[in-house]
Amino acid sequence: MTELNNKTNLLEETDLGTLIAQGATTDKWQVLPYSVPILPVHAALLHTGKVFFFCGSGNDPSRVNTPYDSVVWDVNKGTFSRQAPPLDSNNQPIDLFCCGHSFTADGMLMVVGGTLRYDPFYGSPSVVMFNPITEKWVKNASMNNGRWYGTALTLGSGRILAVAGLDKDGKLNRQPEIYSSTFANGWNAFPTGNSYPQYAHLFLLSNGNIFYSGACMGGNAMTPRILTLPGTFTQSITEKLVPGLQDPNFGNQAASVLLPPAQDQRVMIMGGGNGNTATARVNIVSLNRTNPTYVGSRFLKYARMHLSAVLLPDRTVFVCNGSKMNEDTTKSMLPAEIYNPATNSWTAVAKQNVPRVYHSIALLLPDGRVITAGGNPRRTVNELRLEIYSPAYMSRSRPIIQRAPQRLSYGLQFTIQTPQARNIRWVSLIRPMATTHSCDAEQRLVDVPINSRNATSLNVTLTDNRNIAPPGWYMLFISDNNGTPSVATWTQLF
Repeated sequence: MTELNNKTNLLEETDLGTLIAQGATTDKWQVLPYSVPILPVHAALLHTGKVFFFCGSGNDPSRVNTPYDSVVWDVNKGTFSRQAPPLDSNNQPIDLFCCGHSFTADGMLMVVGGTLRYDPFYGSPSVVMFNPITEKWVKNASMNNGRWYGTALTLGSGRILAVAGLDKDGKLNRQPEIYSSTFANGWNAFPTGNSYPQYAHLFLLSNGNIFYSGACMGGNAMTPRILTLPGTFTQSITEKLVPGLQDPNFGNQAASVLLPPAQDQRVMIMGGGNGNTATARVNIVSLNRTNPTYVGSRFLKYARMHLSAVLLPDRTVFVCNGSKMNEDTTKSMLPAEIYNPATNSWTAVAKQNVPRVYHSIALLLPDGRVITAGGNPRRTVNELRLEIYSPAYMSRSRPIIQRAPQRLSYGLQFTIQTPQARNIRWVSLIRPMATTHSCDAEQRLVDVPINSRNATSLNVTLTDNRNIAPPGWYMLFISDNNGTPSVATWTQLF
């Protein structure tokens, strides 16, 4: 017989913040004894637990029209497997350098756009899919126009929205479009609208609207805004400006995240640059309010651009990489730092060994560690070392998921088997990252409320809102009363 969740056993939010801060000295960085064989401009965590790196021509114009690189990294074995490049209709390699990407409902990685030519850059209209099971590229229907530095976002319906970037003539692509397998031509475009910034940071909101945070690639940031998609493709996207952002011109390679849990509908933007100067600015906006406005928050301990932000399963935000100046590794040996939303505080943690700036990435692994890779301060200067960050919780006794469903439907009440059931504080679903250029429209942490428990199991309920948790694969974590998370198991929302 189960008993009601005993809230009196749970730590207060301030106590959790204290524990995280006290445990910070036990974290560590480790440079791996081998390197990634390509410049990892783009990185995605596959639902097989492996990490997919790809780079196309990799910011090297001498490699145009050569077979472009992608590798799957088996984290446990420490091995890499190469993939044959996707080919266009003339059997030439499709250059995926500076594309956009997001996961489909069935776990495929959709890659939109890329590079048609260098200096000036023209965007490719090509669309390809990467299959995590076969580890092969599959060509898909092309977009209506090219996108270089474009953004892709998975919607609650499972459709994919593509915006921004440079088109096949090197001009700003001002026509958003949506992909669905049910469309006759794959892609349907909206009327021409605003020219959104390149690699615009977009977040799907609980009501189906989309928020642009003010972060982007390059010096073309625009005022943050909420986008409402119309019901038909004959109508234009409507916009509502969101005021209050400090240092609005410092959006270049800032980072922004949907703070955990996703149900709170709060977005945080941090860091970024303007020319050769970085900012430590941090602002937060609550998007479930009638008239949302950015408000100032505790600043980063270190001003940085080219930074990466990763949601950790203890519901904190880990920030690493970056530099005080544009593409300058001599200004980038900065300690990482962790933001605790419960206490609105930043804690400096261990300093990474490898400086990383432009074309660097960081992403969460299923065991709770963070992999960092890449760095390309100028052409043909490629940082290939891999370094892993182990948060303080990796050194603690961790709860264990013994059994959980591998497929979940919306609104489902289900059971998680764990011997630590009486001491579990949170159940979380984290969507795997697909990141490049400090931008990740995929990652989000969804709270799964605990209804009841007994000594060996938790009874929980998944949200019925597909906009809170878009369909696809997720990592399922449980965290104990100290905030210490388990290793994740994979489950598919459909």
